[in-house]
Amino acid sequence: MENTTENKETNLVYWNALALFSKFESKKLKQITDYFPSMKTAWESPFFEFVRAGIEEKIAQEFSDWRKKIEPEKEWEKLFKEKIRIITIKDENYPQLLKEIYDPPAIIYYKGELKKEEKYPLSVVGTRKMTPYGRQACEELARDLARAGITIISGLALGIDGLAHKTALKEKGRTLAVLGGGIDKETLYPKLHQDLAKKIVENGGAIMSEYPFGFWPTRYTFPTRNRIISGLSLGTLVIEAPIKSGALITAKSALEQNREVFAVPGSIYSKNSTGCNWLIKLGAKPVTWAKDILEEFNLDTETANESKIVAQTQEEEILLKYLTKEPIQVNKLIEKSGLPSAQVLATLSLMELESKVKNLGSGNYVTNN
Repeated sequence: MENTTENKETNLVYWNALALFSKFESKKLKQITDYFPSMKTAWESPFFEFVRAGIEEKIAQEFSDWRKKIEPEKEWEKLFKEKIRIITIKDENYPQLLKEIYDPPAIIYYKGELKKEEKYPLSVVGTRKMTPYGRQACEELARDLARAGITIISGLALGIDGLAHKTALKEKGRTLAVLGGGIDKETLYPKLHQDLAKKIVENGGAIMSEYPFGFWPTRYTFPTRNRIISGLSLGTLVIEAPIKSGALITAKSALEQNREVFAVPGSIYSKNSTGCNWLIKLGAKPVTWAKDILEEFNLDTETANESKIVAQTQEEEILLKYLTKEPIQVNKLIEKSGLPSAQVLATLSLMELESKVKNLGSGNYVTNN
């Protein structure tokens, strides 16, 4: 029996080696681990044993030829150098919610802290090309959810996903990122979020993937990884998404996994809101503030209460009469307030530094409470 630390690590060495063979996707890895007494035994077995395990003869032969070029210990050393760890479906500490889905990944590569049970995990997803409305909704919802103790799970992508991670970190919250390729420095994608991935790990979260070291993501791996994002979560919140988008694939996975689906409603004229509005038509719970989700999780909604912004000067008091959650253009603010333009701009700059207001871009401002 493999009950020693040494034997366990040896088995993981061969788990990793087998997972490096591109045609051994999750389903086939499960077939192999169910058939062989250990992954080391599997690695050393002749190809016809793989056929007996249920692997197609052609693939078994390809693997038999491929493994001659691989040194399992050297491949394991690559993981060790980058502090990448492995957990398999056979491990008792494998994430419980993920284990419950129809097709959980047989192996997970991760950096950081991966827990068997998260208290209140919620996936937050959306388009890469967010509008100012999507940005505002994401920042406010992710902020209040993180403050309430929700673990934010997303895909590290540009747009809504990345912003959800960043907002959770800003609030000292826990966040997990699921990638569509390897989590090593070379293949981690997108490159623009290398630092974000590092901060997630450094602040008690985790980045993870079912794909091995050196695996470059493809257009097919992102939709596949979305089942993991939803599978790790009690529910999925879609903030902005066109009708054809990866976020809707995640929502579909959540429905198939019997998990909650939430959606932020948007303008019927906005392409980025068509997916969310469609989900609401199908029965997704519309979300206009964090309390809508916290109530579903039976969490204290007091942590999501809006804080009142206190004016420090007469100019701030005047501007706050016209600043709301609805974006207002700076020229309109100058017109309504009756203050000189230079004074309005200077006051807005100070208020932004004190996080009282937020510049959404193109001179549009909103309150930040």
